[in-house]
Amino acid sequence: MKLDAIGIVAKDMKKAVEFYSLLGLVFPEVKQGEDHLEATTSGGMRLMLDSESLMKKLKGHWVKPVGQPMTLAFLCQSPAEVDARYAQITEAGFKSEKEPWDAFWGQRYASVLDPDGNCVDLFAPL
Repeated sequence: MKLDAIGIVAKDMKKAVEFYSLLGLVFPEVKQGEDHLEATTSGGMRLMLDSESLMKKLKGHWVKPVGQPMTLAFLCQSPAEVDARYAQITEAGFKSEKEPWDAFWGQRYASVLDPDGNCVDLFAPL
């Protein structure tokens, strides 16, 4: 058995695709009323985006989580890439959680928020 996919519930599929595309993921074009999209990472893991309306159809008891639903961490190739991705994402209008910094555990680290408030960490060894 292996972990194959991570699912994220998105309020606005177009904004979610825009955000995760800035992290190098390639999704199919978002069509009107799209409820489910997938992209595969370079490591073979699938990232699935599901609309809130699909979640309500699949699970009648589903309610939108409050607070920070989850965190994803993206390994960058270098500390410079952490800084560049962070700048690209925040300049595109997405929110910063923590600016890039040299963490005491030996990594360049930064955190941004996706359109639904999920934390996305960017990191690379120093």
